[in-house]
Amino acid sequence: MTQTPGRHHPINWFLVGIVASAVVASILPAHGVAVPVVDGLVNVLVFWLFLLYGARLQPSETLAGLTHWRLHLTILGCTFIVFPLIGILLQLLVPWAISPLLYLGLLWVCLVPSTVQSSINFTSIAHGNVPGAIVSATTSNLLGTFITPVLAFLLVSSHSGVTISASSILDVALQILLPFVLGQLSRPLTARFVTEHRKPLKFVDNGVILVVVYSAFSSGMREHIWSITSGPQLAVTVLICLVLLAVMLWLTWALSGWLHFPRADRVAIQFCGTKKSLATGLPMATVLFTGQPVGLIVLPLMIFHMAQLIACGWIAERYRQQWDAQHPGG
Repeated sequence: MTQTPGRHHPINWFLVGIVASAVVASILPAHGVAVPVVDGLVNVLVFWLFLLYGARLQPSETLAGLTHWRLHLTILGCTFIVFPLIGILLQLLVPWAISPLLYLGLLWVCLVPSTVQSSINFTSIAHGNVPGAIVSATTSNLLGTFITPVLAFLLVSSHSGVTISASSILDVALQILLPFVLGQLSRPLTARFVTEHRKPLKFVDNGVILVVVYSAFSSGMREHIWSITSGPQLAVTVLICLVLLAVMLWLTWALSGWLHFPRADRVAIQFCGTKKSLATGLPMATVLFTGQPVGLIVLPLMIFHMAQLIACGWIAERYRQQWDAQHPGG
């Protein structure tokens, strides 16, 4: 069968931008008077980012979809129970395979909520349960503003040696939860605007993430992150991220089969239950891990994020082709 031009996958410029921001920060990090300017800009942009998230999320849509509780509990269980348990087990690799800081980054990958947009997009491409994916992904992010800092508070100190103080949890509430709530409250005034300008605002979202990446790696360069790790350890970290993703892709598909979910639900469970949000995890890490080499800590999340987009994009296209072959009439 001839593949139409529309099926070719274009370059993901957001991923290119993430890598470019990290490289630029490694070569030209913020120094001197630029540091408080960049830090202040990041605080403002993160507040704005979560304000937009709150303004976009339609509460009635989420509440209406919550009736499919088995689907949502399965996805949330994978995100906030299975992933953290695997994160705890990864401590067995310290220090002979990875350093404590890289382990902290891997543990952080396991604690952050699911993505929203890519989970929904891949579920749609694969002809899965899109309404279920919308509700589960948005619920994951909503609950993640509470659950992720609490999990970090409980697990990070006991399993990585890095202490997260109660004041850090308060900082998360002020910089992430507060603007999210304000965004929800602003919906009578802002809902129409954010809906009509969804595409240009997506560029704003991506731009904020690129600035946060630059800030995190600038901080890392000032703390000499590349001198406290090694090439082999970074290679092992990449390998662990790939294995973690492969295990979760298999587990979510197998688990949904064991629980007798229909195909559409299994697709949603796989794509929502394996994703980890860079958009949420990166800004939250900059708040929680103040005083730590944040650039090194968020590096595993960036690696995992890139891997999940590439792998899930391929899987979604494969599922679409299978669906098209079985339903030639559409």
